[in-house]
Amino acid sequence: MTDASKSADGTTEAAPGPAPAPAQGSTTPPAAPAATTPAPTSTTPPVEEKRRRRRPSGETVKAGSNAVRNRIASLVWLVAVVCALFLAVGALLVALDANRDNAIVTFVLDMADKLDGPFSRDNGVFTFEGKDGETKGALVNWGIAAVVYLVAGKILDRIIRP
Repeated sequence: MTDASKSADGTTEAAPGPAPAPAQGSTTPPAAPAATTPAPTSTTPPVEEKRRRRRPSGETVKAGSNAVRNRIASLVWLVAVVCALFLAVGALLVALDANRDNAIVTFVLDMADKLDGPFSRDNGVFTFEGKDGETKGALVNWGIAAVVYLVAGKILDRIIRP
């Protein structure tokens, strides 16, 4: 008994060591070594996976569209606030009787005159006569125009924003 040894209960156990070589006339081939490379876990071919990555899903497109709409709505609101600011500052400069030879005062008053539309300080919705007619006209008409810009800007912001 060279390859096996008897255990205490009388059964035969194989001795540790190299496996016996197949007999000379045996047709059984030797066992192949175990495969060491793992099998691929994904059944999706790489080309199809690349196509899926390139094609945006509906949620991605919607998220991008919402981001663009948010930016446009913010821009519309910003323009409305800047217009209202020019009108309010212009009315304040007229009320304080600012120096009209100053370049900044002239710029603000010119911008307010361009933005006032039907709310002109000279020929607006409300006209005032007398000593402080120009001041009252600027405060009332440009004040109304500023409020109209803010309300219209906020309405457009709510319509555009998702």
